[in-house]
Amino acid sequence: MEDNGKNLITREGYEEKLKRLNYLKYTKRDEIAQILKEARAQGDLSENAEYDAAMDEQRDIEAEIAKLENEMKNIQIVEESHSDDTKIGFGSTVEIQNKETKAKRTVTIKGTSEHKPLEGIISNVSPLGQALIGRKKGDTVEVDCPAGLIKYKIVSFENPGSKKD
Repeated sequence: MEDNGKNLITREGYEEKLKRLNYLKYTKRDEIAQILKEARAQGDLSENAEYDAAMDEQRDIEAEIAKLENEMKNIQIVEESHSDDTKIGFGSTVEIQNKETKAKRTVTIKGTSEHKPLEGIISNVSPLGQALIGRKKGDTVEVDCPAGLIKYKIVSFENPGSKKD
């Protein structure tokens, strides 16, 4: 579900990235500039640990700003509403059950830059995300994982803006 080289993202994910970018550019940059100014005022910079630490942090901040700005150029916001509430789509929250172990888990399908597997947020282009999109409650999907083929039953799902299935 990547479109013309664009990274699909939810409006919420976009707003989070924009907020982080603005914080780094307009707050954190100023804080570091002030620390560097104060460190320079202390004289000899060759033995000034505070100056060295601030320079390292400034480098890290500038790298993160560049990364975020590059990501923002390649983002396509996908509105999380579905005209077809009978199928799983981008932004859906899905409860699945491992057919073998009977273990249940809930995942939400978002874009690649938003995925946080440990928090249950998976990418739309991940094997599980791809297997779930377009499916319905009661369907069984097979996902080829490093551990082997895993079969999941779709227990329920909820699309953004809809009532729970």
